Amino acid sequence: MGLITFLLVLSVLVFIHELGHFLAARYFGVTVHTFSIGFGKRLISKEYKGTVWQFSLIPLGGYVKMKGQDDSNPALIESGDDSYNTKKPWQRIVILFAGPFANFALAAVLYFFIALLGSNSLAPTIGKVIENSPAFQAGLQVNDEIVRINDQEIKTWDEVGKYIRNSQTALKFYVKREGVIRAFVINPELSDSENLFKEKIKKRMIGIAPAPKVVTIYHNPIEAIAYAWNNTIESSKMIFQGVQKLIQGIIPSSEVGGVITIGKVISDASQTSLVALLTITALISVNLGVLNLLPIPALDGGHIMFNLYEMIVRKKPSDKVFVALTITGWFILGALMLLGIFNDINRLMQG
Repeated sequence: MGLITFLLVLSVLVFIHELGHFLAARYFGVTVHTFSIGFGKRLISKEYKGTVWQFSLIPLGGYVKMKGQDDSNPALIESGDDSYNTKKPWQRIVILFAGPFANFALAAVLYFFIALLGSNSLAPTIGKVIENSPAFQAGLQVNDEIVRINDQEIKTWDEVGKYIRNSQTALKFYVKREGVIRAFVINPELSDSENLFKEKIKKRMIGIAPAPKVVTIYHNPIEAIAYAWNNTIESSKMIFQGVQKLIQGIIPSSEVGGVITIGKVISDASQTSLVALLTITALISVNLGVLNLLPIPALDGGHIMFNLYEMIVRKKPSDKVFVALTITGWFILGALMLLGIFNDINRLMQG
């Protein structure tokens, strides 16, 4: 069942990505010969309005094959008003960007429904108070429930952290203890900490940690729109930063995961709850969008860079350079895939 869920989720993500390319291409009058979910040998196909829609043997990706654009033949040139080659650079950029954009849009839609179904977060309940910290000195205790900070109602632990990090002066905490609301004035201190990528940083803290208690927050449609927007933006930033830290060597290459890791995460989430599955799917969709925008030849981002170059210098890169860079891009992608699979197998052997 887990394998089936993984293949369904991956197929939906690939379909949405390629549908973005397809719709943008058709909008600009480009002929699309093939719309494929998967690579390799064709298993099922149906021709409709000049496009062959197909499922292929290896379901780990997909592609749209447009007239005048073929990654297996980077130097391909085809004439005609319906050719990708003959479109203006900005139109080609729109076609290329439409795929990643579709993944971001899908993530936003998923986050919207997650907000309506009920998003899970850590409850604003204190599980630990560090000795001699501002919270300890003010009198906060384990199991205190933070209900308000200044004039703002608090529903999740994330909101507690946000107010503390962004504070400039003392904060007034209202906590529920044994059914009674108590008020405490606490001045956060700048302290040593670590970020998501294990880097040493300074941030304002008061010396508390959350209890292992989860709360489900339900949003109305207006709130759900804001939730979807914020989570799509934040997850995109996180993945962009993760790629940057990986390139800088801050995140070790052993952290790179492959298709086995993705499959396990999706399988585990599907057995937990629908909300968990939707959350993982949204995050992977954002991940797919971000990675395709990387300026690596053979990816959408690499092709966008070629077209930006053409817009700036008013001429296309030479065929020799274009082919060489595209082949290099394929080698980079292949190496990353092999690294991911190696790490996956290594984790399985160790675990």
